[in-house]
Amino acid sequence: MQPNKKIYFVSDLHLGAPNAESSLAREKKFVAWLDKISVDAEELFVVGDLFDFWFEYKRAVPRGFVRCLGKLAELADKGVKITMFTGNHDMWIFDYVPSEIGCELHREPIIRSWNGKKFMIGHGDGLGPGDYGYKFIKKVFANKVCQWLFARLHPNFGIWLADFWSKKSRKHTGGEDAKFLGEENEWLAIYAKEQLEKEHFDHFVFGHRHLPLDLKIGPNSNYINLGDWLNYYTYAEFDGELLHLRKL
Repeated sequence: MQPNKKIYFVSDLHLGAPNAESSLAREKKFVAWLDKISVDAEELFVVGDLFDFWFEYKRAVPRGFVRCLGKLAELADKGVKITMFTGNHDMWIFDYVPSEIGCELHREPIIRSWNGKKFMIGHGDGLGPGDYGYKFIKKVFANKVCQWLFARLHPNFGIWLADFWSKKSRKHTGGEDAKFLGEENEWLAIYAKEQLEKEHFDHFVFGHRHLPLDLKIGPNSNYINLGDWLNYYTYAEFDGELLHLRKL
């Protein structure tokens, strides 16, 4: 890392939810935060579910979020490396967002190292034990044939339909996100511990869970869940030596 620079991590903004008014207020806060970190950001990781729903047709994309997309593009133009992950709500990001912003796009966890510290970074959906129903649905949604078939729907109907189910899904699971299950039952902590049995990582950084967590899972390893920007407005920053979970 460059001296006096930081790596930032943020996830689960769910822009578009629960309604246009509150989403816009949240988007403006996010843009202000991006302005603030632009002073010392070397890299920015947007770790999934930036949007509550997103589907890119070949010649049409969902309306809105121009402040967010424009500010991310501005940071990229200034030399901040941006890495974005798809989440379970915006897994249908294809080439439009990466090409417009100028960022890398990942669908699975990746491994990165800075200053001798090894990180595993990913959204977190579909990892760990259980949740077999979602894991099946994710395979269906990721299937190229299913994506092609959905794209045959007119955007006015297709985007409305997917947005409806996205909000229904988030409403169904929203209450559970606020409950800490105990380290022995947190499925991403379990997944991280399983990875530690194979190789060492200093830090695991995931989203998806919505609850801000900073758990020590090994003698020199910790698992951070980034929380969300619906309730907590949390993010993480790595200064080259230490990784901190912060609140806006």
